[in-house]
Amino acid sequence: MSETEPSWELFGAFLAVMRGGSLSAAARSLRVAQPTIRRQIEKLESQLGVVLFTRGPNGLSPTELALGTLPHAESIAAGARAIVRSLSGGTDHDRGTVRIACSEIVGTEVLPAMLAELCTEHPRLQIELSLSNRNEDLLRRDADVAVRMVRPTQQGLVTRRVGAIELGLYATRDYLERRGVPEQLDALLDGHALIGGDRIRDIIDALAHAGLTTRPRDFTLRTDSDAAQLAALRAGLGIGVAQVPLAQRDPRLRRVVPKLRFELETWVVMHEDLRAVPRVRRVFDHLVERLAAATSSEPHARARKRARGAPG
Repeated sequence: MSETEPSWELFGAFLAVMRGGSLSAAARSLRVAQPTIRRQIEKLESQLGVVLFTRGPNGLSPTELALGTLPHAESIAAGARAIVRSLSGGTDHDRGTVRIACSEIVGTEVLPAMLAELCTEHPRLQIELSLSNRNEDLLRRDADVAVRMVRPTQQGLVTRRVGAIELGLYATRDYLERRGVPEQLDALLDGHALIGGDRIRDIIDALAHAGLTTRPRDFTLRTDSDAAQLAALRAGLGIGVAQVPLAQRDPRLRRVVPKLRFELETWVVMHEDLRAVPRVRRVFDHLVERLAAATSSEPHARARKRARGAPG
């Protein structure tokens, strides 16, 4: 190994090749010439004294060593982005960038209105929104704040459980007029089109636990994108799972087999080192407050108010 420690730029080229799968894709993502990427990879291998890619007729193939190095390169990239965000606000308490990680559905259907309120009140805030069903690693600083649908287990995090989102089965009223309304769970397999997951089996397993065993051929549409499932549901393609508060906003949707219900715990999370950063804490507190109000459907909220004698 060379006594010269490789620069971050070289690891950036390595990461771009790993993500893009080729020198040309890496060059496009970094907006440099392809020979520049090739030279950077060769320099990185030379300084480390290792082979990261094998060259063949079909391009570069990562070695096992490269695959093992990838998480560390991603950590370097995440750390570099965290440094940029950390410096983005200067000494001002209400200016700068905060990166939020959340699922597709939360990012497209739930957070925009909440973030509009926040940015109206604090117009110098800048939000980076990372939409993925993969839990980004807050300890590695992939994001500053995350909205997660599973209980965080990592140490060193500030976590707030804001409630549980109810899920139910829905279809459009037009679809139900054409196909009929299933009254029982097993009726879903009697001439109905189902919308569900592909490789992610959470809902399929939940249906099985409730007593309905499905097979891939029972589904008209299978996709692991929650946003695509919701879009297909709204388009009248079939019966699918939706968050109850979201479905209640759409008069075209009707709930079926209402006794079948699931819940998703909802958490807002940030790294404990960021609790003293005003702009990050402001975003964290805002999401905790607004998501806590949004996790309960309006009919349930009114019922609780009536039970307490409050005006509803």
